Amino acid sequence: MEELDRRTKIMIMIAIMASMLFASLNQTIVGTALPRIIAELGGMEYYSWVFTIYMLTSSVTGLLVGKLSDMYGRKPFILVGLGLFMLGAFLTGTSQDIIQMILYRGLQGFGGGFIMSTAFSAVGDLFPPRERGKWQGLMGAVFGMSAVIGPFLGGWIVDNTDWKWVFWVNLPIGVIAFLLILRLFPKKAGKVEGRVDYAGAIFATGFLVPLLLAFSWGGSKYEWGSGMIIGLFFGAFVSLLLFIWAESRAEQPVLPLALFKNGIFNVVNLIGFLSGVAMFGSIMYIPLFVQGVVGTSATASGLVTMPMMVSMVACSALSGQITSRTGKYKFMALIGSVVLALGMFLLTRMSTETTNLVASIDMIVVGAGLGFSMPILMLAVQNATSQSLIGVTSSAVQLFRQIGGTVGVAIMGTLMNHRIQDELSKILPDQVKQFLAAPQMAEHAKDLTNPQLLVAPAQLAQIRHALPEQAQPIFDQLITALKTALVAGLDEVFLVGFVISLAALLITFFLKEIPLRTSNKDPEPAGPENNNNPELQPSGS
Repeated sequence: MEELDRRTKIMIMIAIMASMLFASLNQTIVGTALPRIIAELGGMEYYSWVFTIYMLTSSVTGLLVGKLSDMYGRKPFILVGLGLFMLGAFLTGTSQDIIQMILYRGLQGFGGGFIMSTAFSAVGDLFPPRERGKWQGLMGAVFGMSAVIGPFLGGWIVDNTDWKWVFWVNLPIGVIAFLLILRLFPKKAGKVEGRVDYAGAIFATGFLVPLLLAFSWGGSKYEWGSGMIIGLFFGAFVSLLLFIWAESRAEQPVLPLALFKNGIFNVVNLIGFLSGVAMFGSIMYIPLFVQGVVGTSATASGLVTMPMMVSMVACSALSGQITSRTGKYKFMALIGSVVLALGMFLLTRMSTETTNLVASIDMIVVGAGLGFSMPILMLAVQNATSQSLIGVTSSAVQLFRQIGGTVGVAIMGTLMNHRIQDELSKILPDQVKQFLAAPQMAEHAKDLTNPQLLVAPAQLAQIRHALPEQAQPIFDQLITALKTALVAGLDEVFLVGFVISLAALLITFFLKEIPLRTSNKDPEPAGPENNNNPELQPSGS
């Protein structure tokens, strides 16, 4: 598609960005609203699974679709993805309990994997690496814009109307995006050679699912040394070996093993994995802090998180423009990693005394770090690998980042819940313990010590009002202890995120910089050692 005229390319990019806006807006609108939705549906222990299931299904789908779109073209897959995503969004709004919501979010994840994989690959089809920086920066800005609108809109909906509209309100954007892609996107297909590697996709799923379950259940539902957890890790390990075996024999592997001989591919994906752990594992819990600790309404919490997304939009667009003008990307990647680590450090300093203003400033720094670095890493990998595998490499970058996010959310959730319970056992005043142990309160003790109460102010006020006047000060002490325990749990989440972001920064120094190509044609191999590795560019090895 590189040969298309500029006007056509711009129209196609508008269609792609509309698709991404629909998918990403549906993601960001949920974050702020979810604490209130969980308070109504119940299932605080499954809080992280609403995000985890989406990342899991989108990761597995994206990996297979990346290869299929290289073989058959991008258009049919992005259309199927939009259709699945719209169906999942509609069904999620009909959820009667948390389990249904998790299942429907999984369906959305399948659609999201189709959309994101084909969208980033299509940019690589349209523009050479030297020009991609500014366009990928704009695509990052679309994510940021959705994150500006989404949290506020999600909070306003749950504060003022039925939470179902969180999932239904942007369906018209999906319809518009579908029609734009249907009309504007060219039907040009890639070369079809060999059989599709379904075995690789199956074994990849067999690796990811038990791994996620082990991290999610370990230390909470089951002991880490239990037979269940050990069995899950063993199953993941066996599936990983089978995946490697399948990829070594496949005619069209979903993830060619030769790519792992490329140094840039390895470094970028390791950075992406660690950044995913730190970013998703920490940022997903910020709305819980703002609503549960600061005591901000869902609508206002959207306003508190908005500055982070504004800075992400601005820095994403800026880094893309600078990279396209200079032809260099490592400097921007380093700046992004440094700023992200600083932002994660600032999050560790939040406490019960933190104001909305301080929280917003901290999140501005985090957003800037993400904006500077995220588009650049994708560009570096695409520039260092063959154009014929752009779908595979783009999907791989997203896969490693999402695996990191999936593992991060699961680990952080487990750490948070354990720390909350440990802290409560230490700080609950004796008077409160006696109050909870009273015969008339004993059966409600578990509910009253659940931090879920903190994100349901109406329910909190109702419980307090129903208590005898002399018991209300004791109840206030309980709520204060709950907030303190929640802060302790979230502090642990943010601290782990900070340490992991430092590791990502260190690895960024090992990112090799090679000139950005000015054409989508692959250069001739520089030496005989690369002649049998069409997946590799010699300069990226």
